[in-house]
Amino acid sequence: MNKNVLTDALENTERVVLLGHIHPDGDCVGTCLGLYNYLAENYPSLETEIYLDSPSSKFSCLNHFDAVRTEISGEKKFDLCITMDCSDPDRLGQFGSLFENAGRTLCIDHHRTNGGFAETNLIVPEASSCSEVLYSLLEYDRISLSTAECLYTGIVHDTGVFKYSSTSRRTMEIAGALLDKGLDSARIIDDSFYRKTYVQNQILGRALLESILVLDGRCIFSALRRKDLDFYGADSNDLDGVIDQLRVTEGVECAVFIYEKSFHEFKVSMRSNQYVDVSRIAAYFGGGGHIRAAGCTIQGSVHDVMNNLTEHILRQMDEHEGIEGK
Repeated sequence: MNKNVLTDALENTERVVLLGHIHPDGDCVGTCLGLYNYLAENYPSLETEIYLDSPSSKFSCLNHFDAVRTEISGEKKFDLCITMDCSDPDRLGQFGSLFENAGRTLCIDHHRTNGGFAETNLIVPEASSCSEVLYSLLEYDRISLSTAECLYTGIVHDTGVFKYSSTSRRTMEIAGALLDKGLDSARIIDDSFYRKTYVQNQILGRALLESILVLDGRCIFSALRRKDLDFYGADSNDLDGVIDQLRVTEGVECAVFIYEKSFHEFKVSMRSNQYVDVSRIAAYFGGGGHIRAAGCTIQGSVHDVMNNLTEHILRQMDEHEGIEGK
């Protein structure tokens, strides 16, 4: 697939809809808004709509954030549907019908668990983020400051501010090129990645207090139940950063954070540091993601979820020790 995949898809198109995955993170929001800004500025005759599942207000500083629709009103039919940062059609959530009813579909992604569910697919597993993939499709001279801010936000979030192993020389070169557009990197990083509300700090503290070390201290596990979130008046957008703080616990190879979405239904986030492939574990339970960062949803009690996950984590740890011992 070449860099004309986007321009080719836009030919003879009048109405396009942009979609991301449920519970959109920084890369999802950044990519979707980045393309929305780019199309609004360079394809003014194109009728473009963007739908996302209640994105966090911390991204409200990005241009056209107010254009994001969180519900479908009436029947919608588009010539083209572009999905971004979404590895599976089920993860489109309530907006799946917009994908199904579109005349043509294009998937832009970087998740290696993505099997290519659209009519046309551009999936680059080695890319740090979907924002990095999208950047390769855009004409640099036509990227505005607003578009650059969105893409930079996406890259910052999916690389953990350029810390994760997915960060490559190409990633840094793209970040540098976006910086040349005049964006304020310190403001973007502080406001969207590090800054937390009082409630978010309380939730983080509670998650750390509830955490336990298992598998001889090589895995850390924390769970928050629905009643905990209700007590603090928190939702899923307030849980950003919890798993990342767990991951950097000394001696830990794998971190697991779960929270209860509904009775005995838990959203699982996993991170690893060196050798555990959490995407394999997530895929087994119907989820997906990256080698060092992945997630899924599991039914059962906290103990059920913990036992199911640690069994898979331990298996990989034993495999790794077997290889290391040879």
